[in-house]
Amino acid sequence: MIVSTLAHLAGLATDATPVVAQATASEPPEIINTTGIVNFIATKVTPILLAILGVIFISRAGKGEMSKVLTSSAIAIVGLAFIVGAGALFFLGEGLVNLIFGTN
Repeated sequence: MIVSTLAHLAGLATDATPVVAQATASEPPEIINTTGIVNFIATKVTPILLAILGVIFISRAGKGEMSKVLTSSAIAIVGLAFIVGAGALFFLGEGLVNLIFGTN
């Protein structure tokens, strides 16, 4: 019984060898699609968050809390300016790297 079980396991191991070799010889896994992730965030998540901020601002303005609305609006505008600045620096940095190293 033990001999037949070992023979069966050895047969399974030799049957699986080409599959393992084929899996290790394949191309490396793809890099994470960061462009798709950024595109998803920019087109789906950001408009929803801005709409939520708009509803909050309108509800505060309806209650007469104009100073809180103006403060929150200024903070949101400064935050957007930082995000736009970071994007601009990213593209500026990429352009400098391409200029220095000559890559396209």
